[in-house]
Amino acid sequence: MWKYRSISVLGAVGAYLLSSSGALAEDLVLRNPSNSVHVRIHPCGKTRCGTVVWANAKAKADSARGGTKSLVGTELFREFKEVSPKVWKGKVFVPDINKVLTGTGTVKDQNTIVARGCLFAGMGCKSQTWTRVR
Repeated sequence: MWKYRSISVLGAVGAYLLSSSGALAEDLVLRNPSNSVHVRIHPCGKTRCGTVVWANAKAKADSARGGTKSLVGTELFREFKEVSPKVWKGKVFVPDINKVLTGTGTVKDQNTIVARGCLFAGMGCKSQTWTRVR
């Protein structure tokens, strides 16, 4: 069973907020609802990636138990592409379960995204709302 911390990290898949023009905002930092993880979104080739820039002690400890010794600096989001207007899809590394999963993020407005991730084939799914830090 997923722990809420896993979805906290997975939720950052939603880290793809758009500017009002529809272009992907660069150098964007988002936080999960419990404010335990901050992720910076940045270009990586033709896609977007997300790297942890800050995490609280509990998130770091959960990550270490899962096998990721240093959560800050870990690239959690890989190969994110827009698949339809305001919907992004890519791969997400979840450090506290040491798995790479598929996830989507739906942009609600310039400061809010609803992220959804599933353990397998649409089963064990969770959603979470992430917000802009700066």
